Amino acid sequence: MFKLRYIVLAFIAMILVGFSLNALWIKGFSAGPKKIIVVLKATEEIEFWRVLTDGVQTASKEFDVQASVIGPPKEIEVDLQISMIEQAIQENPDAIVMAAGDYNRLVPTAQKIRKAGIPLIMIDSDINGDYAESLISTDNIDAGEKAGREMAELLPPNAKVAIISYVQGTSTQIEREQGVRSILSYRKGTEIVGTYYSEGMEETAYNITKELLQKRLDLDGIVGLNEPSTVGAGRAIQELGLMGKVKLVGFDSSIAEVKLLEAGVLQSTVVQKPFSIGYLGVKTALSVLNGDKVPPEIYTDSVVIHKDNMYTEENQKLLFPFVEE
Repeated sequence: MFKLRYIVLAFIAMILVGFSLNALWIKGFSAGPKKIIVVLKATEEIEFWRVLTDGVQTASKEFDVQASVIGPPKEIEVDLQISMIEQAIQENPDAIVMAAGDYNRLVPTAQKIRKAGIPLIMIDSDINGDYAESLISTDNIDAGEKAGREMAELLPPNAKVAIISYVQGTSTQIEREQGVRSILSYRKGTEIVGTYYSEGMEETAYNITKELLQKRLDLDGIVGLNEPSTVGAGRAIQELGLMGKVKLVGFDSSIAEVKLLEAGVLQSTVVQKPFSIGYLGVKTALSVLNGDKVPPEIYTDSVVIHKDNMYTEENQKLLFPFVEE
């Protein structure tokens, strides 16, 4: 009797195990590609985000991931970005990859992502607090220092310099300015007359710079901290006939910036690697989902490009990255 009972119990256990394995197989088969939502600071106009998106798309194809890219049209639209992320949380993706439009204002949103049990990967711009599995970005303090050194070499004694920034409160803006100031503060007699915010829009940067140049005839140099700020400042310098007299050092790459380099309006630009940031954002999110340990910070390199080295094969690839239309 006891022997028969053990045989029956063993048979039931085998059936249960069989059902469990079958359920797991069906789940794994039907789950399909991992769903990752990538949230950018902007989706229009700026070449940096277009190239970063290309990196996301390349990684999604390579790793068989369903990656969708969302974000507000302009970097200044932080409220809209927050709203879009909260909607993304409701879709319950496997992971969220985010470039934060503001260092502090996105903290409650990151807390909601964590509460929902969704892994968070930060790209490009960080937030205030330890809410993400990893940050993939340019080392922006180092990049700012590179821009500062470039400007320092161009300036006369007792120089006056302005910083044309973009959206106040983003981690990238804060860190780049910190890097620039850390270098120029050691240059005896150099005065930074102020930081001016273009809200990430070229036309705003142009108007700010034009007004500044007309008021400050003693200005010797301008540092633009992103593409629209650099191009807007360059347009103003060119229009007022101040090429060479007012030195310009910028960030990023675009057709407009290449033209400014060739014309001698822009003396040098610090070029990031947005394709790598987008690609690694998806790859790192997938690693987290697979249970792999990932570094808390992954920094991509930045390169200083000026007229003398812009035509090398390596730098041409940075200035003219392939972007899918």
